[in-house]
Amino acid sequence: MPFVKVYIHFVWGTKNRIPFLNTKELRLTVWNHIRENAREKGIFIDFVNGYSDHCHCLVSLGVDQSIQKVMQLIKGESSFWINKMSLTKEKFEWQDEYFAVSVSESMIDRVRDYIKNQEEHHSKKSFQKEYEEFVEKFRFQKFDG
Repeated sequence: MPFVKVYIHFVWGTKNRIPFLNTKELRLTVWNHIRENAREKGIFIDFVNGYSDHCHCLVSLGVDQSIQKVMQLIKGESSFWINKMSLTKEKFEWQDEYFAVSVSESMIDRVRDYIKNQEEHHSKKSFQKEYEEFVEKFRFQKFDG
């Protein structure tokens, strides 16, 4: 039996960055549903949280799981469920794009803390601003290959 321990930090936003998830209660409902649905599909979500216009998930990939398939299952089912339950006034959609980065075992606690503190973090800096800074930081970085 293979032993796989690969952590991925996923981040994705709402369509057009619309703040659909505009209350803490609604966010908790959605994060709990994402966690439960993932568990039913054999996806291990270590931590999930976010803000009004995006979601963060720390996922430990299973031996037969790919980044693309995990995102498809989580995002597709959760948007369907949010609409079925009429949790938002308008039709809810996640954006097509997402961010995924591997996390070393030594950084797991730090990533968990970052995800856990989204409310406080984004009271100081918007998700859009943080994303732009991240893209700019890595745009000119050279990788040996």
